[in-house]
Amino acid sequence: MVLVSPQKIAAVMALPAVPHSFAELDEMVSKGLPKSALKASIDHICVSAEDRRRLLCRIIPEATYKRRGRLSAEASERAERLARIFATAAYVWNSDDDARAFLTAPHAMLQGHSPLDVSLTELGARRVEELLWQLFHGIAA
Repeated sequence: MVLVSPQKIAAVMALPAVPHSFAELDEMVSKGLPKSALKASIDHICVSAEDRRRLLCRIIPEATYKRRGRLSAEASERAERLARIFATAAYVWNSDDDARAFLTAPHAMLQGHSPLDVSLTELGARRVEELLWQLFHGIAA
């Protein structure tokens, strides 16, 4: 499986410090990302303000988001996961708009769930990444 670079993942999260390796990105995530990283990831995926608010609330309680300056390690992992899935979809589809459409539409190979819904867990994200790379290589229909 091909991996998108840590730089592309960091770009989706609009991180001010760009990691040069997955080890650096992992360290940044474990220390807690700025909450703007989650907002940037969500902004890439959702078009409407209401969709952005709903997705944010599925990842972290809104009150917690407003109260904190930095995300916890757990919330940082979720932000990175969203960014990774979006970066991978954008790479595969070569378009942010097409990536967004793919992520939000139900998919038969995900039992009718949207890739975004499935990717809210780490194992689900792996399933979505696998599907994306199958599509990229012309294996999945």
